[in-house]
Amino acid sequence: MPEFRKDPVTGRWVIIATERSKRPTDFVREAVEIKGANNCPFCPGNETKTPPEVLAYRSNGSAPNSAGWRLRVVPNKFPVLGIEGELNKQGEGLFDKMNGIGAHEVIIETPGHDKTFASMTEKEIEDVLWSFRDRMLDLKKDRRFRYILIFKNHGAAAGASLEHTHSQLIALPIVPKRVREEVDGARKYFELKERCVYCDIIHQEREHGVRIILENKDFVITSPYAPRFPFEAHILPKVHDSCFEEAQSYEYESLAKITRELVARMEKVLERPAYNLMIHTSPFGEERNDFYHWHIEFMPKLTKVAGFEWGTGFYINPTPPEEAAKFLRDAAV
Repeated sequence: MPEFRKDPVTGRWVIIATERSKRPTDFVREAVEIKGANNCPFCPGNETKTPPEVLAYRSNGSAPNSAGWRLRVVPNKFPVLGIEGELNKQGEGLFDKMNGIGAHEVIIETPGHDKTFASMTEKEIEDVLWSFRDRMLDLKKDRRFRYILIFKNHGAAAGASLEHTHSQLIALPIVPKRVREEVDGARKYFELKERCVYCDIIHQEREHGVRIILENKDFVITSPYAPRFPFEAHILPKVHDSCFEEAQSYEYESLAKITRELVARMEKVLERPAYNLMIHTSPFGEERNDFYHWHIEFMPKLTKVAGFEWGTGFYINPTPPEEAAKFLRDAAV
């Protein structure tokens, strides 16, 4: 029988459609194929095809905006928000508006056009995580911003317009609604029980084991109790930490290892799916607290959001998280 399940943080309900239950091979999708550079603007030698870099990791002392880099961060050539100007908040009767101020950057994760997180080395992924931190700490100095979302779209079905592996960063003058729901839900739980809800989830999931996908000394990956999408996975630090950009240095090394392992297993079980990955961390000014727990959400693109989801806010997931976790646990890579 289908089940309604409630997310313990946000209160969001999902439907686990057990009668539609799907194994990994049952999903109709197109595997992500890297077809070739074709004058790719993110490849070495094409640095002039992007805006000037704002950060680069280089091993040989090469000049800025030239080849010789391990990782580059550049402003998005077609940003959704502009960096220049003031917010100029206004009201029009009961409506509110402000100027579209923000930052939109692209993290070019590796010179290798055909690499993915599954084929990159752990050190290369660790560099990516350090670049996230470096850019967040720099942009936090701008008092116009309240939140930075870092996300990765892998594959055209997940919204990637270029196949060369990359992530994006958008700095916002407001806290996104979805993040605010998590933060407020975690705060209410803490006020009631004087414990972090994410820490309680980690403790319970490790005790029962059925929704644990992977863990190492610093991180655990779970298939959440009420996942919106089949094979959704959450990466959480085992020790309470509310702020990604202020994590301990050893944690980035450990996070790189477990992230690479997760993506490799996803690629094997789901045959190189498109996916979205995003980091949720505490809003600016609320970085250090006892109730919120930063985490990474990983969502393969296996189903489509349609009228029911848009109309109700409920998601229909045809794969129980316990089954998804077992498939991924059992996948040797």
